[in-house]
Amino acid sequence: MKKIKTRLVLHFPGFEPLDAAAHHQRYIRSAAQASKVWEADFAVKPLVQDDGGARFDVDARAEEWQVRSTIHVYDHNDLIAEMRSELLWRQLLSGYCAAVHIVLQGGAGGYLRHAWRFGLFFLFPFLFVGLAMVLSLTMAALPVVLGLSSWLFGLSVPAALGFFVFLFVPYSNRFHTLHLFADWRLALAVARDDEAVRAWVEKSADHMLKALKQDVDEVLISAHSMGASLAIAAIGRVLEKEPEAFADRDVTFVTLGGAALQCALLSSATTLRRRVGALARNRDVFWFDIQCLTDPIHLYRCHTVALSGHADAPQPKLVFIRFKHALSPERYRKNRRDLLRMHRQYILGPDRKSGFDFTLMTAGPLPAASFVDLKSDQPPIL
Repeated sequence: MKKIKTRLVLHFPGFEPLDAAAHHQRYIRSAAQASKVWEADFAVKPLVQDDGGARFDVDARAEEWQVRSTIHVYDHNDLIAEMRSELLWRQLLSGYCAAVHIVLQGGAGGYLRHAWRFGLFFLFPFLFVGLAMVLSLTMAALPVVLGLSSWLFGLSVPAALGFFVFLFVPYSNRFHTLHLFADWRLALAVARDDEAVRAWVEKSADHMLKALKQDVDEVLISAHSMGASLAIAAIGRVLEKEPEAFADRDVTFVTLGGAALQCALLSSATTLRRRVGALARNRDVFWFDIQCLTDPIHLYRCHTVALSGHADAPQPKLVFIRFKHALSPERYRKNRRDLLRMHRQYILGPDRKSGFDFTLMTAGPLPAASFVDLKSDQPPIL
């Protein structure tokens, strides 16, 4: 197996309220953990943001190898921030409208049919907030329910409103409820190829084409969670603009807990599904999907390409890992009940050696394509 000396990484993060600077800081923390585990030095350089986008270099070295990786971060924090800056009532109304459209477009039924845990993930924030609304309305209607004077509405209505705004909403933040409302709004926007999403994809595709001019041993495109949908949209746009953009390059596309079907299963996602097919049939890009049983926030064991209507195209291999192999027993017990925390573990630092580590894949000496044969409980030989 050849060792990599130079690498270009094009990374599409998941749906989190983090800009490129925050992702850079997270990578620094993860790289520090990986340095201890793999007995190597993963030195993360400062973030650079200019006309070419946001990027940083990683100089990794050990006794027998040395690698320079340039990591570009295609965050979509601007899209998230715009949704989360709205008034509370607007966030709630827009979220429920998105949920209705997702049901009508067959998304909810598809989630429950193919990956029931992801279906429950879809239902949770809307049922949770709906229950709080019912409780609030019941509080407001107490004068009628108890047959009391209508003058008491002057107390019950403010009390109900105060319960919802000042008690329930802060409590619900521990479950990231309003963030999940925005998540489903963006999923619908990506499926529809809305104007804001289309502009983001176009800009990202242009940045990717500029980055691809770099002469490196390999190109790794990585995508976490919803980032898979955006990565596929951007890669597809690159191929539409320059069909030979990846020709004669060693290109690997890895989805980590990829949730492209979150958008692709919606009936309006015609553009996204077309790009899924174009990417799957492109001989210049090697695509595989890393999944984990203890992560319910992706469509476990589902084949993105086939379920997007391209059963006749080459299917990305499903590669399974277990987070418990990379985490200490104490840390695993602490985090396993925090579903969102476990969903982020794909890109976070390890406590011990295992078959998969994000820092090692993006900055280490092994070709990214070699991780398609990983064994979760067997560390690779460097």
